[in-house]
Amino acid sequence: MEEGEQFAIETFGSTGKGYVHNDVDCSHYMMDFDAPEKPILRNDKAKALFHTIKREFGTLAFCRKWLEEHYPRHIGPLKHLVDAKVVNSYPPLSDTVGCFTAQYEHTILLRPTCKEVITRGPDY
Repeated sequence: MEEGEQFAIETFGSTGKGYVHNDVDCSHYMMDFDAPEKPILRNDKAKALFHTIKREFGTLAFCRKWLEEHYPRHIGPLKHLVDAKVVNSYPPLSDTVGCFTAQYEHTILLRPTCKEVITRGPDY
C-alpha cells in the first residue's frame, strides 16, 4: 500500500455461522470491462443481448429484471454471454438457510499522515 492509493474494504455481516458462499440463483451481472468491442459470438440472440447490455448499461452492474423491458427472453442468451466471459455474474452471498447477510463497504484513501474514509457520511 502506498500513499495516494485508494482501497475498497468490504465486510459481510451475518446472523448465521459467519461463512458466506455464492448462492445458486444469480440475479446481478456486469459487462466485463475488458470485453472486446465486438466479441466473437456464434449465437445471434446472445449478440443482440450483448448490444442491448452495452447500450443500456455499459460496464455498470445490472439485474436481470432490468433486462425484461429491453429483452424479455434473455436467460439463455445471458448464460451464453457469461460462458463467453464477456459478462460476469455476481451471485448473492448466503450463509445458513433462513439467516440474513449484508454487505458493508468503505473506500479509504491513504494520505501522507493518515488514512481518510472517503465513504463516511452523516448517516454513518
